Amino acid sequence: MSTLGVGVVGCGVISEIYLSNAALFPQIELRAVADLNPEAARAKAEAHRVPATTPAELMARDDIDIVLNLTIPAAHVEVGLAALEAGKHVYSEKPLAGSTAEARQFVDAAEARGLWVGCAPDTFLGGAHQTARALLDAGHIGRPTAGTATLMLPGHERWHPNPDFYYAGPGAGPLFDMGPYYITAMIALLGPVRRVTALAARGRDSRTIATGPRAGQSVPVETPTHLTGVMEFASGALVQLVTSFDVRAHGHAPLELYGTEGSLDIPDPNRFDGTVRLFREDWQDQPTTHAHGDGNYRGLGLAEMAAAITAGRPQRASGTLALHVLEVIETLLASAESGAAIALQTTCERPPAMTAGGKIGDITAMEAA
Repeated sequence: MSTLGVGVVGCGVISEIYLSNAALFPQIELRAVADLNPEAARAKAEAHRVPATTPAELMARDDIDIVLNLTIPAAHVEVGLAALEAGKHVYSEKPLAGSTAEARQFVDAAEARGLWVGCAPDTFLGGAHQTARALLDAGHIGRPTAGTATLMLPGHERWHPNPDFYYAGPGAGPLFDMGPYYITAMIALLGPVRRVTALAARGRDSRTIATGPRAGQSVPVETPTHLTGVMEFASGALVQLVTSFDVRAHGHAPLELYGTEGSLDIPDPNRFDGTVRLFREDWQDQPTTHAHGDGNYRGLGLAEMAAAITAGRPQRASGTLALHVLEVIETLLASAESGAAIALQTTCERPPAMTAGGKIGDITAMEAA
């Protein structure tokens, strides 16, 4: 089995789970870390026993095949394009870019160079969501006709000491923050989106920080904090999407799918685990049938991408999927602003299902079914 070398650019909070999980996947090997803050890079390098470099030095290394881009969202395209210029494949944290136009430029640049681009989220590859996919593909709910995707919470100012980013205009708000998980999960189940419509509102003009040294300070709200939309899939299914920072409590499941013969209750798409429930005559918990369903396996999409590069087959958490997801998000907001239903300009392939069974990091569980 071939192993591809990975270099991490961006040593912030999210990097720890990727760095810790790298050893689980024999398809990849962590070979260097870099950050604009040398101290952050050195700390991660010491903890994970790899060299610390500058971003430019990392990209110049011959033993780096894939750059794992964990920088802030505003730098995703800049860093990604630099990696492509250095001849490296790129796997990025979400979102792929700050806008659909930037994301398209990035994906096109990779294709022109014969390089691969992948992007989080990869939670749809986890055991829970692949179990739901297998039940759907086996016809247990019949033809899927509708669904719901629900993320509603009071807001991050309750726990985050610096929540300004979540409310600071374009690229902020609940849809950009968590929408990629919910939309990606539904596309993995149903295929690409054809058209969307939405309404949006801003519940409050400011938020009060509840914790940390800035507790009591007010944060201005410059973006919609509640969006209700409908995604019309190319398959014909209609999925209601609600993302909100204005709801104190609710009783909705994160994801549900409704078909001509039954229904599926699907776990939180920000997780790899959880219990899938199937309704035929009554609700029944379903056993998890796929690997990577008992913990946090961030990095699975990166490993699956490495396996795809080696095998010469399409990857699952692809740049074209992330581009389509980003356009769905932007188009929902555009629809809310214009009051019109808007057709999508991009599309993508429905990612192939993972095979059932296997063990953690087992490449056989990553091949096309």
